[in-house]
Amino acid sequence: MIEVHNLSKTYTGNTVLNIDHLEIQKGKSFGLVGNNGAGKTTLFSALLDLIQPTTGHIENNGIKVNLSEDWKSITSAFIDETFLIGYLTAEEYFYFIGELRGQNKADVDALLAQFEDFFHGEILGQRKYLRDLSKGNQKKVGIVAALIGKPEVIILDEPFANLDPTTQIRLKKIIKELSADPDITVLVSSHDLMHVTEVCERIVVLDKGEVVKDIATSEETLKELEEHFNK
Repeated sequence: MIEVHNLSKTYTGNTVLNIDHLEIQKGKSFGLVGNNGAGKTTLFSALLDLIQPTTGHIENNGIKVNLSEDWKSITSAFIDETFLIGYLTAEEYFYFIGELRGQNKADVDALLAQFEDFFHGEILGQRKYLRDLSKGNQKKVGIVAALIGKPEVIILDEPFANLDPTTQIRLKKIIKELSADPDITVLVSSHDLMHVTEVCERIVVLDKGEVVKDIATSEETLKELEEHFNK
């Protein structure tokens, strides 16, 4: 379970995040939506201890993320392409992440084989550095790398951006399959309301850093979200 307690983040007098309490149950698929500047990436960054909150804290499986690194062994994320290592090839990067997460090459290869359709022949065996891949292909690498080592918490920030329609459909299938595992919690932020309602059981709407809606996904959710953002 992930718990947010009295969390706020302020930059030069401007509060960009202000959440009193939020719980994300283990084994659930959780969606985060909001306009630019709503605080989505700030929340994920605080969850990953990439930024220090102004007040409050976040717990990941009972561990305060800013006080211990014990949560890192069960948590993975892909925030954006800047987290990749541009001078490595895709294979080199996958094996590097595998080493960090206690996986040998055979383990990594077995995982990669499951994503042949997702890669669409554009990732492996290309002899290209990651920095020379398209934004979409860089994103494919980052997403699959986040699945190495059987993490229990997977955080994906705007995973559908820069992906072509075919890859978006394949990614939705991947997220749904991950979410079907009761031991895996998937957190997804997205500007695409349709995609996030298709893959997430629960959706939270952020506006100016605050939770303004918390919805259990149903057939009416997309309409409700569209009405909210059309005000």
